[in-house]
Amino acid sequence: MRTPRRLPLLLAASLLASGFAVGPNGAASAHEALDVDAGAMIIVTAARDPGYLAARTSGATRTDTPLLDVPQTVNILTRDRLDDQAILSIADALRYVAGATTGQGEGHRDQPTLRGNNATADFFVDGLRDDVQYYRDFYNIERLEIMKGPNAMIFGRGGGGGVINRVAKTPQADSFAGADAAVDSFGAWRLGADLNAVITDGISARLNAVYEDGANHRDVYALERWAVNPTLGFALGDKGNLVFGYEHASDDRVIDRGVPSLGGRPAKGFRDTFFGLADVNRSTFNADVVSLALDYQLTDTLTLRQRSRYGDYDKFYSNLFAATAISAANSIGVEAYTDATARENLLTQTDLVWKVATGSIEHTVLAGFELGRQTTTSARVNGTFPVVPGGTSLRSPVAVTDPFRPPTPLFGAALRRGHSRANITAGFIQDQLSIGAHVEIVAGLRYDRFSLDFENLLTRATLARTDNLWSPRLGLVFKPVANAALYANFSRSYLPQSGDQFTALDATTAALEPERFDNYEIGGKWDVLPGLNLTAALYQLDRANSRAAGPIPGTVVLTGKQRSKGLELAANGKITPQWQVSAGFAWQDAELLNATTAGPAGRKVAMVPRTQTSLWTRYDLSEHFGLGLGASHQASSFASISNAVVLPAYTRVDAAAFMQVAKGIDVQVNIENLFNTGYFPSAHNDNNISTGGPRAVRLTLRTKY
Repeated sequence: MRTPRRLPLLLAASLLASGFAVGPNGAASAHEALDVDAGAMIIVTAARDPGYLAARTSGATRTDTPLLDVPQTVNILTRDRLDDQAILSIADALRYVAGATTGQGEGHRDQPTLRGNNATADFFVDGLRDDVQYYRDFYNIERLEIMKGPNAMIFGRGGGGGVINRVAKTPQADSFAGADAAVDSFGAWRLGADLNAVITDGISARLNAVYEDGANHRDVYALERWAVNPTLGFALGDKGNLVFGYEHASDDRVIDRGVPSLGGRPAKGFRDTFFGLADVNRSTFNADVVSLALDYQLTDTLTLRQRSRYGDYDKFYSNLFAATAISAANSIGVEAYTDATARENLLTQTDLVWKVATGSIEHTVLAGFELGRQTTTSARVNGTFPVVPGGTSLRSPVAVTDPFRPPTPLFGAALRRGHSRANITAGFIQDQLSIGAHVEIVAGLRYDRFSLDFENLLTRATLARTDNLWSPRLGLVFKPVANAALYANFSRSYLPQSGDQFTALDATTAALEPERFDNYEIGGKWDVLPGLNLTAALYQLDRANSRAAGPIPGTVVLTGKQRSKGLELAANGKITPQWQVSAGFAWQDAELLNATTAGPAGRKVAMVPRTQTSLWTRYDLSEHFGLGLGASHQASSFASISNAVVLPAYTRVDAAAFMQVAKGIDVQVNIENLFNTGYFPSAHNDNNISTGGPRAVRLTLRTKY
């Protein structure tokens, strides 16, 4: 692994942090900040949503658009909802999102499945790609946006089932100091800070930071992570704002790949048993990221939007894991490997938004381009085990005991070591047409030129491929009344055959056409009350050009097809001023349409339960006290595409209590898995199956002045 060039970044962070001095003014919400004099403020690009309902988004269209006018399913978890449910991870968040699940990710990364398509790279921060494999924290975000279906028109390649966008906190116009502290019944604890200072008129600085020492129910587990994110904002008169940001994130944890299977089901009786080695199963991650965000009003009708992001990432993990099911002799085979990735991303977006009318038709025209370069160096080393009377083996049989006692593997020469450079050039245009008071049309087209150069550092062989991708989007919105909309939408996305991490390219994949995702969706949205929104969506998502074995042994051809279809229902917002709710239901089916090397036609896609139901509600009994209750249910699903191992259906119930003990001081208690249900929420394959934790209590203290 190389040593990251972080000194300039750390110096920049020190300069930003030196500006923090909390002023005499009290705290103000983002919406209150909008009322101050425009010449002395930071124009907030990520204003806090009150309660659980978000009414607008710029993520889905790259323009500020009411959600009623967006012809697709968009699930938004506001900061209030993230806090109330004590959500700290992508996995926690998706538990309450219809049509979404999360895979195990081998115990070291986020790996969601959206509408039957799983990915490790469909993540974004303020619309810019964040595709390295790691666990994302929510300490510095204002809200989480999950946009369903292919989104290439807005986000570029990938995102076949959807994308997850984190909207970051930005400097505000008033000084405040906020902090939180949390501890749970496993002994895990966490500290966070959110400080905002007005340095002078038109200049503000904000610092978000977090430290976490993790623990859970597993016999072997450890987590230490911390992050710091200073930002500096400048008001550009009454024309716009400029925000500079820097983030350092560090994560060091034990990799836990769960339990093996037995008889086509997760092995029971081993909820806490660690099937690995504490000294081997480790993951370290470090990131340094510099960002720039500019919004500037060129004229009364023309706005410039610029986003740039440079990231330097280092990831290393080593693990030993169950490679087989438990045998009749009560043993399993174990394997081991290490993997190292170093990546540098330099990404930039430039948009122009023009509001104009042609006769009675109003247009919001978006035109822009993206440029990017991503360089990646990766290496994989397999572990070996001694074999009696001599030699080594990649797999070792181990008796299933509690505690589990596998042999220690030896790691030698690299199995795979490569360097890749991806260059991205994209241009796009989109028009949002308002035809009277009842009809909206969203039409857009994007062109991506994605070129990848790959060098095998073991053989010095070089390969390259270039994909020219055209991604259309067409949506129609009909609003019979001002507070309701019916819509239809078509969108397309592509994923080059190099995959979403560019770690391997060979002569076969260099010649294959990219995977294609086509989504057809109809739905409706209804603001049934001023603060309560209901949504419904019916979709079909076809995936084509996946890989399969060719007629000549050792060759690969494009024959694979997959179809996902489903129904999604959701409700978010306030029923009364004291009563908030977030509810969802999904029926979905995802299967192979024709035979591939993965299986025959009709085989079901992994981690796609036929039905999902979730409900979370908070009721404030008084100004100072409230209660929360939630339940999430998943039908059974398959651990992998083999369909050989079933993850049983389960229902988990959570509860919470909230109390304001003094002005600016709040205490909450969250109880996870209230009824101590045994369940298996996710898997990576048939024998790496995560176990759900027992009942746990989490106490959180929040202050803001």
